[in-house]
Amino acid sequence: MASRLLLKRLQTLTRSSPRFHNKFCRSQYRCLNLARHYSDSVNSPPAPGFQLKSSLNQDELKKFSAIAETWWDSEGPFKPLHVMNPTRLAFIRSTLCRHFGKDPRCPRPFEGLKFVDVGCGGGILSEPLARMGADVTGIDAIEKNIKIARIHADRDSVTSSINYQCTTAEKLVEERREFDAVIALEVIEHVADPAEFCKSLSALTAVGGATLISTINRSIRAYATAIVIAEYVLHWLPRGTHEWSSFLTPEELVLILERASVHVQEMAGFVYNPLSGLWSLSDDISVNFIAFGTKHSA
Repeated sequence: MASRLLLKRLQTLTRSSPRFHNKFCRSQYRCLNLARHYSDSVNSPPAPGFQLKSSLNQDELKKFSAIAETWWDSEGPFKPLHVMNPTRLAFIRSTLCRHFGKDPRCPRPFEGLKFVDVGCGGGILSEPLARMGADVTGIDAIEKNIKIARIHADRDSVTSSINYQCTTAEKLVEERREFDAVIALEVIEHVADPAEFCKSLSALTAVGGATLISTINRSIRAYATAIVIAEYVLHWLPRGTHEWSSFLTPEELVLILERASVHVQEMAGFVYNPLSGLWSLSDDISVNFIAFGTKHSA
């Protein structure tokens, strides 16, 4: 309930508060120069020959390429994602089953739906989505990630159906691809241009479809936990994995998505319990959070 009340407040701010909008647009935050990226026509279908600006960050690609071979090492650099995965999937299953009118108790509730996992890495999210019945396309800009994802998926007849491609969201838009659900988890904080990235995600989402994005809040608490503690104290992640200035606040993410014709309907936080070593869903979005939105026509 608290998260929905917060979401209503965020939506009210982004839609009707000139004070908030002006303050936001004057921000020095490098990724959100909205006036440059958006016009009245940005939500129109791409015209023939239309090209979206690439949102790739080459430094981030090099960083993750160096540890690509550890994707399926549950005790390696991607351990936090392995531990968080069941909680991420619980939110995805709940929101998408509700949105598409599917039975969440069914072992394969996503039968007949087309999903794209943007920034799929080694496939730790793509595989369980395929097991839940979805027709999954997994894309990543790092060739090593795609090779590892394919090798691992081929071990199981169900996951071997995943269509892995070394490509970008922008290239899929140029191919005029559309999906029922577009999912980008822990990716947006690593791209060069979040606004352009979200425009691509929106273009890939069919009208009436869903977009899900998870990321880290640009808060002092997030700096302390996601960077200082996770990277320098507990060494869960290699040092330099995250840059605090690249994080988005919930307000910023809602505004970007709304401008890309994605209406954010639900938001939840991921909270880590150091005693149990497990993650859970929460109304606390001060550090890790996920947003679920639906695509509406321009």
